[in-house]
Amino acid sequence: MATPVKMPELGESITEGTITRWIKQEGDQVEADEPLFEVSTDKVDTEVPSPAAGVLQSIKVQADETVEVGAELAVIGGGGGGQAEAPAAEEEPEAEEAEEQPEEAEAEEQPEEQPEEAEAEEQPEAEPAARAKPRQDKAAARAGGNGKAAAGVSPLVRRLAREHDVDLSQVQGSGSGGRVRREDVEAYVQQRGKEPAAAEAPAAKGKAAAAPAAPPRVAVPLTKGLREEVVPATRLRKVIAERMVASLQTSAQLTSAVEIDMTRVMRLRERAKDEFKAREGVSLSPMPFAVLALIAAIREYPTVNSAMDGDGNLHVYQDVHLGVAVDTPKGLFVPVVKHAESLNLAGLAKAIADVAKRTRDGKIAPDELAGSTISLTNTGSRGAVWDTPIINQPNAAIFATPAIVKRPVVVDDPDLGEVVAVRQMMYGILTYDHRIIDGADAARFLVKVKEVLEAADFEGDLGLERE
Repeated sequence: MATPVKMPELGESITEGTITRWIKQEGDQVEADEPLFEVSTDKVDTEVPSPAAGVLQSIKVQADETVEVGAELAVIGGGGGGQAEAPAAEEEPEAEEAEEQPEEAEAEEQPEEQPEEAEAEEQPEAEPAARAKPRQDKAAARAGGNGKAAAGVSPLVRRLAREHDVDLSQVQGSGSGGRVRREDVEAYVQQRGKEPAAAEAPAAKGKAAAAPAAPPRVAVPLTKGLREEVVPATRLRKVIAERMVASLQTSAQLTSAVEIDMTRVMRLRERAKDEFKAREGVSLSPMPFAVLALIAAIREYPTVNSAMDGDGNLHVYQDVHLGVAVDTPKGLFVPVVKHAESLNLAGLAKAIADVAKRTRDGKIAPDELAGSTISLTNTGSRGAVWDTPIINQPNAAIFATPAIVKRPVVVDDPDLGEVVAVRQMMYGILTYDHRIIDGADAARFLVKVKEVLEAADFEGDLGLERE
């Protein structure tokens, strides 16, 4: 019997994925659960195992093509090659996608990262039932100009076309059967930015009046005559770039900092690190200390652990789902430690080490890369002493722990008065959404973090006696 290979569900809010590489080729023998292909989404790149043992008879979706969850990608059978099935492979998915366009058009309105804002973002485009048919007729008219290229595109491509007001019937597709891919739309938009804008149709002008489309990106002229190497950006790098710009455009971001004397924490760490690693199986870094202080400050100033939806309503969370920025060879990922407020020092150290390792190894689940309520970035691990991190949307804040450095500081000694001493200092940095958090509250929050790190009783968590 033939077993269809379908695009698996890759996590909440993920509706599609891009095939980046087929590990097995047509005619290859595969075992059940053996890696079959690699898929990339907005949140994770991962290998997908084969659902059955047999021979990979046909591949229906080629590398670099984007398809929806549930789409048939290949066929595994008990016999050799499935070349007879190849012609149907190119037509079937396209026909199915063309028939499902009205449903996909509704799905494409949903943002992938900000579920709370979904309802608000859809409102400008909500239309009475009486206007639904003209809208569908317009879509059908556009598709007619380029047939298969316009009708069989993915929701991601249609959303990109809508954002830049691109008529897909005018875009030359480079995908299978002339299908328009994301790169085709981006190239079309870039080229259009270099030319005078064409006059808009009356219907397009009416839509623009209701909900202005995002302006196309115009390429900045580069310096000529320099020796250079042109390196194509990876898909993940493009996603990261888009998200960083979108974050700055979404919230009013401001950064504040306090100086924190980490000397006591570092001395405790030095005393306990060997026994801690033997007992817990992970190294003891300064990060879990900082997280405990962060959680203590959130209890006193809960607004920092919140998000604002599209209607301006504030969602203040009681649970602390901590997003941890992780640097990987592929790029930046932010896995989430759920219910961080319920963990002690050892629990936090193990949870952070676990998600960081699985993220770097490419084994993190897509669901673990979403749902944070506040984020943490540890640029100090790479030696940076100052940072102005960008908020991980839809969080209200992100906390940065840069490098801890020894330097002379004026301290107040109970016996000697003010003296200069060498202390281990760190800046505690908070980038926050000024729509939600006032500057004074951000300062109070940071001072609370400072107080906890400088004076809290961490000996109990480490099993040490207080000196």
